[in-house]
Amino acid sequence: MMTSEEPKAGDGSAGRKEAAPPGTDAAGGANLEKIRDILFGAQVDDFEKKFARLEERLLKETADSRAETKKRFDSLEGFIRKEVESLADRLRGEQEERMDAGKDISRELRETAKGLEKKLGSLDEQTTRSQRELRQQILDQSKALTEEIRTRIRESSTALSKELKELRAEKTDRTALAGLFTEAAMRLTNESKSPGKQ
Repeated sequence: MMTSEEPKAGDGSAGRKEAAPPGTDAAGGANLEKIRDILFGAQVDDFEKKFARLEERLLKETADSRAETKKRFDSLEGFIRKEVESLADRLRGEQEERMDAGKDISRELRETAKGLEKKLGSLDEQTTRSQRELRQQILDQSKALTEEIRTRIRESSTALSKELKELRAEKTDRTALAGLFTEAAMRLTNESKSPGKQ
């Protein structure tokens, strides 16, 4: 409280002494300075020391804060750099995995396509062979049926011719038999007439 009051008094006295009439001499001004040094010199020195210590402290704290901030920024920058590198590595790894998976899928698709082509080729060959065999079987069966039909026609024709011959032979025998019967009837008729004439 003394320090706060004393500057006020000093300021007032200094104001009053500075407001002195212009006729004061240089010696009076020097005396005034001496009085001022006596009254306020120790306090001014103390203030200056305190200001110097405060300034030094502020400079030190500012430097410390700046160093701490720089350290934290460096740490944060390192952490962010590591995280970015980790994410980039992870992305590269995932991209490589996807590329490998895509290559595997492409290879599997190519192998599947080749397998399907082989199966289709095999099925086509099998179908062609089956059709060829079926056509051959149909041709063979057709030939066999035609030959069998021809054989049966020949057999039927032979049997029919034989039956016709037998029928003709039987017809001839009947004609001869009818002639014999006719002749016998005529003889019997003649014989029956002859005894009656006697």
